[in-house]
Amino acid sequence: MKNRVILAVTNDLSGDQRVHKVAMSLMKFGYQPTLVGRILPGSIPLHRPYGIRRFRLLFHKGPWFYCAYNIRLFLYLLFVRADIFLANDLDTLPAAYLAGRLRRKKIVYDSHEYFTEVPELVNRKRVRQVWMFIEKMIFPELKNVYTVNTSIAEIYKNKYGVPVKVLRNVPSANLPAPVAGQLPVGFTDSPVILYQGALNIGRGLEEIIRALPMIPDCHFLLVGDGDIRPELEALVKELNLDKRVCFTGRLPFDQVSWYTMQATLGISLEQDMGLSYHYALPNKLFNYLQLGLPVIASDLPEIRQIVESVGFGMIIDRFDPEYLSERIRSILNDPELLRSWHDRALAAAPDYTWEAEEKVLLNFFPAL
Repeated sequence: MKNRVILAVTNDLSGDQRVHKVAMSLMKFGYQPTLVGRILPGSIPLHRPYGIRRFRLLFHKGPWFYCAYNIRLFLYLLFVRADIFLANDLDTLPAAYLAGRLRRKKIVYDSHEYFTEVPELVNRKRVRQVWMFIEKMIFPELKNVYTVNTSIAEIYKNKYGVPVKVLRNVPSANLPAPVAGQLPVGFTDSPVILYQGALNIGRGLEEIIRALPMIPDCHFLLVGDGDIRPELEALVKELNLDKRVCFTGRLPFDQVSWYTMQATLGISLEQDMGLSYHYALPNKLFNYLQLGLPVIASDLPEIRQIVESVGFGMIIDRFDPEYLSERIRSILNDPELLRSWHDRALAAAPDYTWEAEEKVLLNFFPAL
């Protein structure tokens, strides 16, 4: 009988590349994974080679959502046939931990970021205190933990005395064939700046939109969805940039890569808004690298180390629109520079693949 693993997340599973890759690796190692998430109003149908369970909830955000989701997940985990409960991020850990303790199941925690230091919590003292209390109560009891980079692993180890493995969120060497999307008129005739990922605060998105009028003959493509999309769309309308900015919304993995391949320059402009962003190592950075897309990126330690070691982009430490427009114009006006960054990214791509990284899982899970 294969070991059954339940992987829990609070998203709708469609765009979560990390849990998909973990599930595929577990299947390769002889485990039977099931991913548990939720249905959102715009969720697309999913067809995956592993089990999927998505909850329908009355609430979609805020404290009532997190309470409802964890109660629903807890009840599901109480009765599902499984051997290992894998919680992805702190917002799924309470249910996984309680159910695991009650049923004497193995508990694994995958910390995708330094959750209690994300910008959405840094300035919300009471909400942050609740999550810090949950983390402080549960984390010291955990034995099986991994996270996305060495900086966050060291923080958790020093804070709670728990050994933490590192599993970077890098792309698979064998991406599925890209599925063509559709670009608006004009996007194929001029340079395209690309952002890939969640549309959340502190990612440099508003600043790029404000810089766009100072970058002639250039378009901005945002592949993803998130909390601040309505504000960004309002800003685009206010600046009369409707024909130069495109929001694709949430897309499946194979279509995301197609849009990335249409771009000239990728951005990874996480701002230093709390320790989570300070030590961020976004998976989009590796997605850009694998497809040879040059990048303009923040001067944050983990991001700087990758960009400079590969040599496929520019590091900046300012986000005002005037400075951004100047830097981006200088890049777009230098085709030789773009070509050299493109070539370096493709040359380094084989060193940053999930097939090499998944060895962490191969050693991790059998030891449970």
